[in-house]
Amino acid sequence: LSPACVITKPIIKKDSGSILCDMCTEEDRKPARKTCMKCEISMCIQHLQAHLTTPVLLQTHPLTEPMAIDGNTKCPLHGKLLEYYCLDDKTCVCVSCAIEDQHRLHNMKTFSTAHKELLEKLAAEQEALKVKTEDDNMSLEKWEKSEREKLARCSVRLTEAVTNLRDISLTSVQSSVSARMVSIRTSKSSMQAAQNEKDTLRFLQMYSQVNQDVEKAKAVDLRKGLEPGSHRDKLVLEIRQNGEKMVDQASNFLESLLTLVDPENHQDLEASSDLIFEPQTSNCSMSLSKDRRTVFYNSWLGECSATLLIHSTQSVPSNQRWMLSLTDAADWMIGLCDKQSAKNPMNGPVYGLSFQDNRLSCVTTKYDEDSGTSLSSGASGQPKTGKTTTGKQFKIKSTFFKPKDKSGEHIAGPGRMEVLWSVEASRLSFFSRTGRYQRDKIIIIEVTPNICHLVPFVQTRKENVKNTSKKQWKCSCGHLQPLKPNCSNCGQRCSGPFITEVVCELY
Repeated sequence: LSPACVITKPIIKKDSGSILCDMCTEEDRKPARKTCMKCEISMCIQHLQAHLTTPVLLQTHPLTEPMAIDGNTKCPLHGKLLEYYCLDDKTCVCVSCAIEDQHRLHNMKTFSTAHKELLEKLAAEQEALKVKTEDDNMSLEKWEKSEREKLARCSVRLTEAVTNLRDISLTSVQSSVSARMVSIRTSKSSMQAAQNEKDTLRFLQMYSQVNQDVEKAKAVDLRKGLEPGSHRDKLVLEIRQNGEKMVDQASNFLESLLTLVDPENHQDLEASSDLIFEPQTSNCSMSLSKDRRTVFYNSWLGECSATLLIHSTQSVPSNQRWMLSLTDAADWMIGLCDKQSAKNPMNGPVYGLSFQDNRLSCVTTKYDEDSGTSLSSGASGQPKTGKTTTGKQFKIKSTFFKPKDKSGEHIAGPGRMEVLWSVEASRLSFFSRTGRYQRDKIIIIEVTPNICHLVPFVQTRKENVKNTSKKQWKCSCGHLQPLKPNCSNCGQRCSGPFITEVVCELY
């Protein structure tokens, strides 16, 4: 240490004014220009010269902006000067922490570098939050006005009862959104305080809390609606009961309310006209409608068995949705299969819902991390195993289960199915549609991403119980033949019991 650094004991300023030099006489103390972190003193321009002109002091004594020394510049574990900032743990550390203890493999920065990088990060986070809330001045009042105007367009012809339902819903969601906006306001205040803090050490010491506030704000979803609970369930029930009485006039309005309050479980039942069936395997008893959206079963032609891909005539979005009407008189499986094994989905990786012998089962695929080891069987019996085209070993497992609706009742073979495939989240969700605005969750399946090219499919099979294909029919021309639509001799139409059924339909 220089002689000037040790002749005066560091003085901690208690007042809120400027930091004064600790080396000046009491009668003539000048404002400090720098604080030596190692000497723990603040110096005016005159007394600072020794630190600036002595090479050893210049290299080993870190200088910072004038600050009050209050004992927080030393490491509590090693007693050494805090000189580095750990980006992983978001804390200030000494040289011993950085090279010997738990921080030695972490991302370490000097104070000045960390200060600069974290300020830049805060600026980026602040800009992202601006976009999320549209602008700095976004308020709850502006949000409420926007929602009211949107709902008002749908409620022009509705009665006073509908207006009352609108106000109840908005008030409830407003309270929920208001509570969530607290995190955004808190993060803005924290970031502003950090950006206004000129002292490097104080900025770094407060950054951990600022970062926590920012992360909480980023997790806020203003569109989430009400939190799950009895209040939300009661409100949804009230809206549905009143909406059924005025469905002709209030269909658009009801959709807006339910989407606002509970967007996860309520979506309008709209036909996806861009979806069509692409047959992969079929027999003569199966036929398609002209628009390729309906599968027919012709009972006089024997057993019906078909595998069809569900193809979109438009660009495929990141979240795909398809809805089907299925009969409980046939076995079926819907979901995702490897395009390479589309003719027989069970020959490759497959994820889906199966209905067989009046029982539902979940079909999933698991991959072995080490393709050289064997895969054991699952709880539901011997699973089907195989290898992908890249040589990765997989196991297909089918597990029976009994889904329940919100009232606790078991869901039998669902007639109308809605399937949602979130590609980014690698999640396949199945719902039973019980009304235009209501659906019951059946199951959600986690899909292993990026292993193969997965495509939507449906597989259906219906036996000919009456076995009409073995019956004989005698035509008026005298020709005897198995029961068919037309006589193979004269072409006359058969008068037998021909039945055409719909086994699967896109809507």
